Amino acid sequence: MENKEIHIRVRGKGGFTLIELLVVMVILGLLAALVGPTLFSKVGKGKTAAAKTQIELFGQALDSFRLDTGRYPTTSEGLNALVVNPGIDGWDGPYLKKGVPNDPWRRPYQYTSPGTHGDYDLFTYGLDGAPGGDGENKDIDSWE
Repeated sequence: MENKEIHIRVRGKGGFTLIELLVVMVILGLLAALVGPTLFSKVGKGKTAAAKTQIELFGQALDSFRLDTGRYPTTSEGLNALVVNPGIDGWDGPYLKKGVPNDPWRRPYQYTSPGTHGDYDLFTYGLDGAPGGDGENKDIDSWE
């Protein structure tokens, strides 16, 4: 008889009920629904800010290139001319320490020289990779 009582007591002590587990899952789901969109919008804003900063740094490197060579790299030379001498007299680079990075969405930056908005146009199309857009899809460029 004593064994039976011990067995019942041990069995009644462990585990959670299905309802307790469901309540916890619902609470976690609600927290994720409330916090998730806020966090993801911060990631998008961070990538946009990083692209703006990279474009500004490219601008400084392009200006240094121009001071040394008397001109900006041509469209065919591209941004790679900031890292590797394309055979220009006066080149005193590299003008970028770590090479030419892609934009935060892992696509190459677009560069044309001469540009339609100035001596050069440097831009990225944003998250969607297409011209135009709003928010994270907005184009980020060197002339605005």
